[in-house]
Amino acid sequence: MINDNKKIAFITLGCPKNQVDSEVIAGALCRGGKTLVGSPEEADIILINTCGFIEEAKKESIEEILRAVELKKNGRVRSANPW
Repeated sequence: MINDNKKIAFITLGCPKNQVDSEVIAGALCRGGKTLVGSPEEADIILINTCGFIEEAKKESIEEILRAVELKKNGRVRSANPW
């Protein structure tokens, strides 16, 4: 499981179902004592929830993933694999 001292940020892209799925996951993490933060810049771990069915969503997903990678490269996001 994710270390308790890690701050987690969600990026949710795509349809409303993705938002609901992110909320369910976030709720489970909170119940498990994890800390959620509002932006990737505040996080140790970034969870990106997206889909790949719509071309525009794919492009947006790639942009967000690359942005998260840049945060990791710059030393801001410390956990590459939280599990």
